Amino acid sequence: MSAARTDTARKARLRLWLCLLRTTRFVENALREEMRLANGHTLPRFDVLAALDRSADGLQMSALSQQLMVSNGNVTGIVERLVQDGLVERAAVASDKRATLVRLTALGRTEFAEMAAAHEGWVDRLLASVPPEDADLVSERLKDIRRQGDD
Repeated sequence: MSAARTDTARKARLRLWLCLLRTTRFVENALREEMRLANGHTLPRFDVLAALDRSADGLQMSALSQQLMVSNGNVTGIVERLVQDGLVERAAVASDKRATLVRLTALGRTEFAEMAAAHEGWVDRLLASVPPEDADLVSERLKDIRRQGDD
């Protein structure tokens, strides 16, 4: 490949990255506002509830932090407020006295199901200009990029 073509390809990929970043920020901000207006929740609360919803038995705080890619300290405050709201509960881990298991309550499951349905609708509306086949193609290309990082 010639130097000019290489430079053109590099610039195109840089423009793609900047576009992905701006679009991600736009969508996140729109979702953050929708969630705040609809039910007073934040995206971090939604993310914690979503992670717990995917794990029927609950998660230890360390695993929850790891899944969300945030510090234990960040998750602790969110979990505390969710406990106060009756959406999650903490339980001791018999095999490790220092560990705490966090899981959704029945109310948490119900409320999260409603939030998830609304969230799906908001995402669908925000990305309505993307045909499903294009969405599938872009998703595959983005997975390819992440797989490169696994090598």
